[in-house]
Parts: sequence; structure tokens; C-alpha cells
Amino acid sequence: MRVLLLGADGFIGRRVTDRLLVDPELQVTVLGRRDSADIRFDLTTGSPGALARFLDAVAPQVVINCAGATYGSSRTLIRANTLAVATVCEGIRRSREPARLVHVGSAAEYGPVPGGVPVSESSEPRPVGPYGVSKLAGTELVLASGLDAAVLRVFDVVGPGSPTASLFGRLAEGLRRALEREESQVRMPDLSGYRDFVDVRDVARAIQAAAVSAATGVINIGSGHAVRAREAAQLLVRASGFEGTIVEENRQVVLPAQAGGPVEHVPGHVPAHHLPGHRPVEPRPGEGRVASGEPVPWRQADVRTARDRLGWRTQVPLEESLGDVWLETACRV
Repeated sequence: MRVLLLGADGFIGRRVTDRLLVDPELQVTVLGRRDSADIRFDLTTGSPGALARFLDAVAPQVVINCAGATYGSSRTLIRANTLAVATVCEGIRRSREPARLVHVGSAAEYGPVPGGVPVSESSEPRPVGPYGVSKLAGTELVLASGLDAAVLRVFDVVGPGSPTASLFGRLAEGLRRALEREESQVRMPDLSGYRDFVDVRDVARAIQAAAVSAATGVINIGSGHAVRAREAAQLLVRASGFEGTIVEENRQVVLPAQAGGPVEHVPGHVPAHHLPGHRPVEPRPGEGRVASGEPVPWRQADVRTARDRLGWRTQVPLEESLGDVWLETACRV
């Protein structure tokens, strides 16, 4: 199968590249702005007609779009997450043999949802910031394109390679500096919100599964469990060996590095036999911005569609994922 990969240099794209290149059944071509790409093309400035000509030359059966921006001005986000997607859809439509499209969306498209309840693909999206709005616009373009297309609405991605601007990338860098300088505090934004953390390697497996499947429409990609960001941060602190204090926005919280208690999972509507003994938690008003400033106290994926249509479920535990974040950060020169 011939695959054209967009966004191979990003956090998710790098892991997708690793998986695709070792699959002997796939012939992978990378299109992007960097010199390392097989085809140099800027999706934010290039025309659909030019992209269609490249598609005709490569003749991919599947196009995987991992390109986009997570941070930046509203203009940057709209160009990378909406305009570029319009170019991809139109380029595929104009090509001689339109390929299947697998597009990476974001849980930020949903916006605020009821606490304690897993959000399904049928939920009405109500994004609250430029990033979520730009990603939702891209998703709507894909769904309205008439193409054979699937949108993987990915929840909160963690794991090795996490950008330093992300929640755990920032915490890992803060812990490294504190240990090097023998400081006793690391400052962080609010960690009170609940998130559905999913390892980037599991996300890459889901994208590969979608590429070779016939599934269409929106598919949530997450762990299916909500974890308080503060409890997840404790795992990273423990992995680092830091024994000081995490100070988060006007609130001082001590996360002991050697604490042995379990991470707080809140399963919502997940069947009790998966996580016995837990009940849904309603976050308090004002909680849950979780580093990005996004006022969403609760986020948990209903992942039944991914299991049923892709045969996919997570394999990497959160503790292992965050341990690998620390290992990579600690080894960085």
C-alpha cells in the first residue's frame, strides 16, 4: 500500500513515521516543508492544484495528515489547522485517483463537557479557544469533502518527545532544572483538571490501524479513563526522584516523589469491572485549566468506536509513558 504522510516532523508524526517505515506492506512517501521530506511542499501556502500534481505522481492509496499547529497566534492556528486541511481535501479531490484520507483531529474540538461523563463522537462540539475552533473547522472540512475519510479525534497525548510547551514537557524540564540547581520548588499552572491521557505510541498505532481500515467519520482516540492532572504529575515527579514542592498557581501542593499510592482514575461510564471501586467525580467550578488555559475541567473519551471499528485499544500505561518522558528529558544534553 502506498502512503503519503503529512506532518512527519511533529510530535505525533514522528511516531507515525517510525511505525509506517518498519511495515514491509507499506510504501511511505513524506511530504512537508523541511529538506528531509521526499516532497517539499507547504500546505499553508501551496495551491490545491500543485498538491494534486504531486498526488498524481505518487499515486498514494492513503494520505495521513498529522500536520498542524498546537500553539501560536489565531492566524497561525487557522492557517495550519484549517486552511492547510482545505488544501489537502481539495488536492485529493482534484487528483486522478482520490486517496483515502486519515486526518488527526483533537479532543479540544469538543470544548466543555459534563463532568464524570465520557464524551462520545455524537456529542455536539463547542470549542472555546482558537486552537479548538481551528481544529474543528478542519474536521468539518474533511467530513464535508465527500472523500473516503476518517478523523481521529485524539485526546491528551503524552510520552517521549512531548513538546516543552506541553504540560508534561514543561514539568519535566522544570524538574530537571530543579535537580541540577538543587532547588526545592517547581512552578506549574493549574493541575486540578481531569484529562484522558494517551501515549503517543498508542496514537501512532491507531493512525496506522485507521489507514488500513475502511472506517469513516469521527473516531475518538484516548485511554477511556479520566485522570486528574495533579495525580498524573505525581508519576512524573516520582520518576525524577524530586522530593521538593510543586507550586501551582496560588496553590502549594506537595507531590512526594516516593509516594506509593495509585493514580486517581475516574472512569465515568466505563464498566465497573474495568476500574472497580471508583465513581464519577464532578470537578468544582473554576477548576481545570490545566496549563493550556483551556477552561475545560473534565475530558474523558468514549473509546468504544475505536475498539469496535479499528480493533484498537491502548497498550502503554500512563506510568510508563511519563517515565519515558523523564528518561528522555534526563538524558538530553
